[in-house]
This record gives sequence, C-alpha cells and structure tokens, in this order.
Amino acid sequence: MIPASRLCTGCTGSAITFIHIRKPRVALVNGLVMGGGAAMVAPLKFAVVTEKTVFATPEASVGLHTDCSFSYIHSRLPGYLGEYLALTGARLNAKEMIAAGLATHFVHSEKLEDLEKQLLNLNTGDESAVRAVIEEFSTDVQLDQESILNKLSTIDKCFSAETVEEILKALDSEVSVDGNQWIAPVLKSMRRSSPTGLKITLRSVREGRKQSLQECLKKEFGLTMNILRSVITGDVYEGIRALSIDKDNAPKWSPATVEEVKNEDIDRVFEPFTSGHELQVPSDDSNRWSGKHEHTVYAKSSQ
Repeated sequence: MIPASRLCTGCTGSAITFIHIRKPRVALVNGLVMGGGAAMVAPLKFAVVTEKTVFATPEASVGLHTDCSFSYIHSRLPGYLGEYLALTGARLNAKEMIAAGLATHFVHSEKLEDLEKQLLNLNTGDESAVRAVIEEFSTDVQLDQESILNKLSTIDKCFSAETVEEILKALDSEVSVDGNQWIAPVLKSMRRSSPTGLKITLRSVREGRKQSLQECLKKEFGLTMNILRSVITGDVYEGIRALSIDKDNAPKWSPATVEEVKNEDIDRVFEPFTSGHELQVPSDDSNRWSGKHEHTVYAKSSQ
C-alpha cells in the first residue's frame, strides 16, 4: 500500500516541478483532464486542447478539495467562475478552457499527431519557435451560445455569497428565472456532494484569493493530509467507495448536510503544520520560468 503522504507529495511535487522548470513545455490534451492532471496543464505556457478535451475539478464531490495549486488558479479565474467549478465539478470544453485562460491553443484532434512530430523535430526550446509551430496547426475558436461562460453574471451573483448555505439559497432563488434551467443540475450536483468537502473547498478558494502560490500549495498539502487522516470525517473514503468501488452512487456523508458542518471542525482541517512537517516549496524564484501563473490571463485578480 502506498502511504497517503507519498501520494499527496507526488501530485503536489509534480505541480511544483511544472511551476518552476525553466524550459517551455507543451501540453497536448485530447481527452479528460481532471484534478491533479489539470494542474499539469493549466500552468503551462502552451496548453493545446482539442474538440475531445474535457476539463473538471470534481474533488469536492468525494469529500476532498481542489488541490495541486487549484486554490490559486480557481481564485484567479474571471469573477467567481473558480468557485463555481470547484464546488460543482462542472465540466468545461476546449473552447471554454481557452476563454477562461486554462488553455492557450485549439487544434483539431486529427492534426495533433502531426503537431507532436513537428515539435519533436524542433531540436530547440526557444519559446518563439515553439509558438510558431503550434500556431501553424491552431484554429481560433469562439464560445458556443449555450456555454456556461455566457452565464457569468448569474454565476457571480450566486457564487459570490459568503457561505455554501448562502450559495445554495441564491441558486434556489435563481433557478425559476427564465433561461436559468442550467441551475437545476448544478443544485443537484452540489446537494449530493460531501457537505464537508464543499465547505473546505470554498474556504480554500476564498483564502487563495489573498495567498501567494507558495502559500496555496502549503495550505493544500495540509488540507489533503488532514482529510486523508480523517481529522474530522471519513467522507473522502466514503465518497471513493460510493463512486469508484461499489459504484452505488449513494454516499452516506457525515455530517449529512452543510448546516450540520461545524465551523470549528473546518478550522481544525485548516490548522497549519509545523515548519518541520509542512510542504517544502522553493521560495527562490530565480530559477523560475517567467511564463507561469502570474503572467497568464487567469492570474489577473478577479473583480
């Protein structure tokens, strides 16, 4: 059995590597990219997506939280889109990823193999050369009319609320408004998710708005370890059982409702580790490539 700490540091360590490496890297994404895998894509200078790409961060639904730097990334998406994605596990397509700043280029899947060959034949890590090759294959795309990103005003209105309870109440008040049929499945998704997972996730993203990338990574590591240690609940193991092992899709959360989750219990999960046990994140940015988080579209502070 692999220790939980090794699993956690493996995912987070990969994220740190991607954040600090100096060489330009290219992600070619032609399918599902979720959770920790998405953390290997979003920070890159070049993230190529196709019509088959699907992005999501569904961790809260199984009693976990969005980690591997996503409390930093989510909190810097337009408006309160990050809270929406983190709490609902909603999926974005390639066009939406590009519009939100989570990807950079759209390439049709049938051209992806040729693009990869061209990149491998470059024999250079020069950023302008890499960009030129990708742009030979890429196509400009526009959001579909029914895209969730065209609902940002309503998302901001609801997901800017202070608590999970208030967010649910706001969604309840908007669901009957003409054109808001998309809210019903959102409510269903949130209400079948771990109440504790939802509260931890919301607080983490909100804190991320005021934290540096290094602070977010340290916080997320501590959260993951405390969740896996069942400091306040074993929801994560119940969620995995219900969705991945028995697949009965009937998790028995403890507590069962968001109203029953105590703030003092959430505080316990967020208690920082001592310096000797916290995640060690490089603080020297001299070896950090400049094309990462703070220099991308989604790094701009949300209004």
